[in-house]
Amino acid sequence: QVQLVESGGGLVQPGGSLRLSCAASGFAVSTYAMSWVRQAPGKERELLSTILSSTKTGYGDSVKGRSTISRDDAKNMIYLQINNLRPEDTAVYYCNVLISGDFYWGPGTQVTVST
Repeated sequence: QVQLVESGGGLVQPGGSLRLSCAASGFAVSTYAMSWVRQAPGKERELLSTILSSTKTGYGDSVKGRSTISRDDAKNMIYLQINNLRPEDTAVYYCNVLISGDFYWGPGTQVTVST
């Protein structure tokens, strides 16, 4: 059974950093492309970053240059480090994986950037 669980969100001041984690079970993270997506209130989901099975990575414009996606195959987890957080980064952050044509999502973790 494929399961994803995000953690690491919270309240952070503008300019701060967070490291989000995504624990996977039921499959090996090294085998599939995995992504981080966020959704702010009233807005559409936004693709932030993807890491391929080859470990090649890609980033959306909103986080490019201030974020890093990574993977720990031994722990079967992926991570997203975001620096220089801004109020507009406030959203629920999700990890997902595409397996055999189906997307699987975690429940998300809330990130709030505010003073």
